[in-house]
Amino acid sequence: MGIRFTVLSSGSTGNATVVANESATVLIDAGLSARRIDELMKERDLSGEQIDAILVTHEHSDHIKGLGAVARKYNIPIYANEKTWEELDKSIGKIADENRVIMETGEALDFGTLRVESFGISHDAAEPVAYSFYDGDEKLSVATDLGYMSDKVKEAIADSDVLVLESNHDIEMLRMGKYPWNIKRRILSDVGHLSNEAAGEAMSELLTAKTKRTYLAHLSRDHNMMDLAKMTVRGTMEDRGCFFKDTEFKLCDTYYDRPTPWDKVGDS
Repeated sequence: MGIRFTVLSSGSTGNATVVANESATVLIDAGLSARRIDELMKERDLSGEQIDAILVTHEHSDHIKGLGAVARKYNIPIYANEKTWEELDKSIGKIADENRVIMETGEALDFGTLRVESFGISHDAAEPVAYSFYDGDEKLSVATDLGYMSDKVKEAIADSDVLVLESNHDIEMLRMGKYPWNIKRRILSDVGHLSNEAAGEAMSELLTAKTKRTYLAHLSRDHNMMDLAKMTVRGTMEDRGCFFKDTEFKLCDTYYDRPTPWDKVGDS
């Protein structure tokens, strides 16, 4: 079977992704209401009873809005590092002791044959992380809310078959947008969000013959558009000497209001 996944929702209004193989099904973040997460999972023939674990990237509301409710409803263990748990305890309500699991940054855990590795990222949260998943030779990495693409992050997600990678904003749209300057400055900072251009620069270094697809994720609804993100990422890659055919490597969409189709990491 290998690894398969669906991005249930991606963006500033809420984030949730399901990753599964033949032995485990995990949810990355629960940034929408429990009811909405149930609806999105149902669209992909999933239910909460099938989720073995919830992996938390960080404590911002668009990643944990429904976390407590989902975990309690389906009795699912939550995995997060200690500093993130200190913040979660302030906002998600009572969680049974047996469902409070500390997974420190850099730790690797096995859920049956699905291996999960966390790695630190730069964002204005207590101790934010992203995750890579392994099953045999297959590798999927899910990395959003990146202030910048550090060498350590590049190393962590290198040689992924498929990436879910932040492409949050168009820099000029953000600069000309309605947000107050302090918010713009935060987004543009090294603890903010990755721009389309920065995503393209990163992909120009990360693309190898092994890389099949990159899903552009966590797009701003006010300061980006999917077609613009894909055009900018591709253009930036080509400007840096990285050319490809769609049959060899593909940039894929994510959505804030509907899940992506199931994708098998091993498919070409």
